[in-house]
Amino acid sequence: MRAAVFSDVHGNIPALEAVLNDAADVDEFWILGDLVAHGPQPDLVIRRLMELPNARYVRGNTDRYVLTGELPGMIPGADKACTVAERELLVAATRSFSWTRGAITAAGGYDWLANLPVQQRLVLPDGSTVLLVHASPGCDDGPGVRADMTDQELIAAGITSSTADLIFVGHTHVPLDRTVSGVRVVNLGSVSVPATPERRAMWTLLTADDSGFSLERRFSSYDIDAVIAEIDRVHFPSADWLKGKY
Repeated sequence: MRAAVFSDVHGNIPALEAVLNDAADVDEFWILGDLVAHGPQPDLVIRRLMELPNARYVRGNTDRYVLTGELPGMIPGADKACTVAERELLVAATRSFSWTRGAITAAGGYDWLANLPVQQRLVLPDGSTVLLVHASPGCDDGPGVRADMTDQELIAAGITSSTADLIFVGHTHVPLDRTVSGVRVVNLGSVSVPATPERRAMWTLLTADDSGFSLERRFSSYDIDAVIAEIDRVHFPSADWLKGKY
């Protein structure tokens, strides 16, 4: 079997289509959340994902924020003292998630997004167990699984208590491939809103059979200038902040 595994699409349809085109010959797609927020085309993304065959999904933290109106923990609440910059970020984030919620609701994707699980488990042909989760075992938010974490910090994040041989995560947008106490944890990086000098969409190809499995990090090119232009065309809230991420 062959599976394309990726995370953090963030409402970017050109990046998503680039990955799907490059992975057209796989058997399954495993997609790990943060699907629609922080992008100019959440409606097109959610329609594409809802129609995608042989796909498994988990929910990301920004998917939850879109549905519930919650805000990231790093942004102080409106009832707390904060700087002018923090208050502006709070207002922009609120507008952004509300705008995205309206777009996915109009696209018929609200209930689909609301029903995504926090994590999924599966078994590879050789018997290896796999956990799919957005940030860390059992959690769609928080610090996630980062490249600068020590083995002890990864253990504290639940890596070894997850009862999985292989764990795929996203969330931080920075790739990682580490093995701790026999558990391999792979951060997929991100399809969109890159956090590294690599601007292409990141994804991982898993190839598995009865004898074992292998992983290969892949990169898909797409028209970033077109995405930036679309951010302006749709009047995306906090457009300047989002364009700065590319």
